[in-house]
Amino acid sequence: MSEQTPYSGPQRILSGIQPTGNLHLGNYLGALKKFVDLQSAGWEGLYCVVDLHAITMPYDVPALKDQTRQIAAAMMACGLDPDESTIFVQSSVRAHTELAWIFNCVARMGWLEKMTQFKDKSGKDAERSSVGLFAYPVLQAADILVYKATHVPVGEDQKQHLELSRQVAARFNQQFGVPGFFPEPQPLIEGPGARIMSLKDGTKKMSKSDPAETSRINLIDDEATIAKKIKKAKTDTLGDMPETVEAMEGRPEVANLVGIYAALAGTSNEAVIEEFGGKGFGTFKPALADLAVAHLSPITTEMRRLLDDPAEIDRALAKGAEKANAVAEPIIEDVRKAVGFWQV
Repeated sequence: MSEQTPYSGPQRILSGIQPTGNLHLGNYLGALKKFVDLQSAGWEGLYCVVDLHAITMPYDVPALKDQTRQIAAAMMACGLDPDESTIFVQSSVRAHTELAWIFNCVARMGWLEKMTQFKDKSGKDAERSSVGLFAYPVLQAADILVYKATHVPVGEDQKQHLELSRQVAARFNQQFGVPGFFPEPQPLIEGPGARIMSLKDGTKKMSKSDPAETSRINLIDDEATIAKKIKKAKTDTLGDMPETVEAMEGRPEVANLVGIYAALAGTSNEAVIEEFGGKGFGTFKPALADLAVAHLSPITTEMRRLLDDPAEIDRALAKGAEKANAVAEPIIEDVRKAVGFWQV
């Protein structure tokens, strides 16, 4: 389904991070670093802490605010500037939930039943899962389209949800006779570090929910902890570092560490192999640990400073909410008119 009339509004980015667990190296290389790069490239960006999504699964109610601040602190510590980008909490913009309900009446059950992440998260107890968990891709569509965002930085695992956002946008435009009103958002998947794997299992994505702390490097980890986790990272029993990129085939843990080094150094896997190919892990791992510490330590220091001053975080989030509401309100007002709601 595609628009007959192309969207002609401003180019805008929207992305969000759930306030659950500690952000880690994978979140940084796969998302936060890219957000900062996009900011530097001059994109208009809205980056939110998606607390509405966090409550679709069982969660610790008292911890939610602290975790929300921690995500915001990480965004700012990594280089997102509240003056250049819009950093806010999803629930502070009521238009998200209003548009989500309207989109619930536009989207079709069959679209949602195809979503693989619901099946993964609900497991065998799908009937006991919340309606919110089933319908959260519709809320994701509202998150994006309430700002008429044209681009979304996503990993491969989110492309299916973005496609649903495109379906919803196209159907809304068609159903209510407003061609070109909503854009069909495009994915931004580029550069190294888009998929960082567990330090204990190179076939599994690095995850906040993994019970093994040694499987990930948290952004809040100190220098000694970062170095220790890298030096203990799983490799394999096939010998030294591969001498070619092709030789990494079938060695997922080694490929993961090479990819991490390349992403942190801003270079290619080929360049890493050229430098370390044929050398022992006793040479490569300490070099990777030094690089990770040098890169992440300033972020950790700034995160800790911000978390020690929650008022600064709160001011930034309040400012971001004001900016986000200023974008969303005219759009949701036009939506109300399009669907025929009563105008006071």
